[in-house]
Amino acid sequence: MAADLGELLVPFMPTIRVPRIGDRVFKSECAFSYDSPESEGGLYVCMNTFLGFGREHVERHYRKTGQCVYMHLKRTFKEKATGASGGAIPQRRNGKVFLDLDLNCDFNGDDYEYEDEARLVIFPDHYEIPLPNIEELPALVTIACDAILNAKSPYRRQEPDSWDDEIQVSKHASGLRQLDNGVRIPPSGWKCSKCELRENLWVNLTDGSVLCGKWFFDGNGGNGHALEHYRETNYPLAVKLGTITPDGADVYSFDEEEAVLDPHLAEHLAHFGIDMLQMQKTENGFTDSGVSPRISEWEVIQESGSKLKPVYGSGYTGIKNLGNSCYLGTTMQVLFSIPEFQRAYVGNLQRIFDYSPLDPTQDFNTQILTDVSIEMPDLLDITHLRATGLQPKEEELPDIAPPIVVPDEPKAPEIDESAVMQLAEMGFPLEACRKAVYYTGNLGAEVAFNWVIAHMEEPDFAEPLVVAGFSEIDSSLSAAVPVADNQPPEESVAILTSMGFPRYQALQGLKATNNNLEHALDWIFTHPDSEEESEAASDIADPEGNANASASANATADNEPNGPRVRDGPGRYELFAFISHMGRSTMCGHYVCHIKKEGRWVIYNDHKVCLSERPPKDLGYIYFYHRIPS
Repeated sequence: MAADLGELLVPFMPTIRVPRIGDRVFKSECAFSYDSPESEGGLYVCMNTFLGFGREHVERHYRKTGQCVYMHLKRTFKEKATGASGGAIPQRRNGKVFLDLDLNCDFNGDDYEYEDEARLVIFPDHYEIPLPNIEELPALVTIACDAILNAKSPYRRQEPDSWDDEIQVSKHASGLRQLDNGVRIPPSGWKCSKCELRENLWVNLTDGSVLCGKWFFDGNGGNGHALEHYRETNYPLAVKLGTITPDGADVYSFDEEEAVLDPHLAEHLAHFGIDMLQMQKTENGFTDSGVSPRISEWEVIQESGSKLKPVYGSGYTGIKNLGNSCYLGTTMQVLFSIPEFQRAYVGNLQRIFDYSPLDPTQDFNTQILTDVSIEMPDLLDITHLRATGLQPKEEELPDIAPPIVVPDEPKAPEIDESAVMQLAEMGFPLEACRKAVYYTGNLGAEVAFNWVIAHMEEPDFAEPLVVAGFSEIDSSLSAAVPVADNQPPEESVAILTSMGFPRYQALQGLKATNNNLEHALDWIFTHPDSEEESEAASDIADPEGNANASASANATADNEPNGPRVRDGPGRYELFAFISHMGRSTMCGHYVCHIKKEGRWVIYNDHKVCLSERPPKDLGYIYFYHRIPS
């Protein structure tokens, strides 16, 4: 059997790699979908690129790349059996395979057990080899399988606490100077010494002054006398009255401009007659004052005090937070609520999948300071900002044409032929060697060799070198002739038209982007045309048209205005979404978004999606408006 497996894998051995340092092993999620080892079909990991694919997408990758060997990972959950005493039998795990995967948060480890399976699958016949199979597999395959099973998932956050808004000990706490001025703070009945406000009060830990804080977004607050006092005295630390309990209190450092910890807080408060052990958390020292405590920014934005109704279904699916991905998640929720975005990406889903690059995880098409309260209107009218032409007493800027620059005659690229031959003698294709030397600036065979290693898996690796302005560069360089025009190659046009785009749009996109297929696709998405424009443009862009095409082109070109094409319309807009941030800076904290759907505001807080009761429109980080049709 060992010999049989070895012989079976021999044709595929050149395509099986051992993950090296820096290689990312996508063994927890599909590159095109949310399929994982926990999905019904499991996950297939390519043994060459280490990309993960769900059952629906692995066939496409096989047909596109010819890669035949994949590792199939499957995790199965099942409810724990109940023991004779009524308790759950301890969690059981497959003792042969240990997949380094995070447990799905929807399964409680106390109620469920899971089992991991791994096997090699050879396409197209789907021949399966159970793992581990150390004695029967070639050593290289065994090492590669072991390395993949033990590799860290690139989706797992690398710094678990990188986004936590952790409060640090103040640098002023240990050596804080306190004045012996005889000040004693009563246990209740406080008021600002400058304006007599009785809420949002802070006691300065240096001189015992009781002063009001700044105005807050929820309508409470003060006149900023505590901050004003710091600017006059440089006394850095203050404690908010009403938050003092035996467990601690809210301490703020004006110098460090953030909430801090004071390990000597009890001693500092006792200096002014405050006994932490006797204090309770109230607004003004009265447990029955009837004054509502200040609501924090986190509570307002997340609507924490409300019993929100969860919603489900299409358009109401949350996105799991990977530890530092809440900003990306909220942004994508808003983008996917925009019809134009849906048409550009969701509507072209299969075509984008089919023509994605070899590493789709790095392709956008495939993966697609607060504390300030600003009242943003639901309806925004900027009609009064619309330009109406030259006004009285205004002077039109002179129309100065840019200088005409005549480009130099293009020169054939210089290639160090000796370096090319050194690489070719190593067994690499000649055209690939020429490209390596050219793209590394003729810096020698060693540098070019590194380029070869980094690009040898690309589909056009061995194709002839093509330089802008020149035809293919052959080995003798004698045939290097400047290209006469910028006519898009038919193969690129065919690819775009096969994705459903009209031929005229394919031609326009390629011409506008110097025949760059990927950029042309983006150009088409961002330049929608009306039907009338489409018909005219079709005659202009397609050189294969009839004899009337050139006349039509000239007439249309004369009538069309210069400059970028934009969609004009009324100047009235409606708010349909906003993203909010919580935390002292954009480098920490948390993001959520609110989106208006079907006339209702919905809050998206990572994987939780609920109907919003009080959308905090004044606490947005980014606001999204769309034009109201006339």
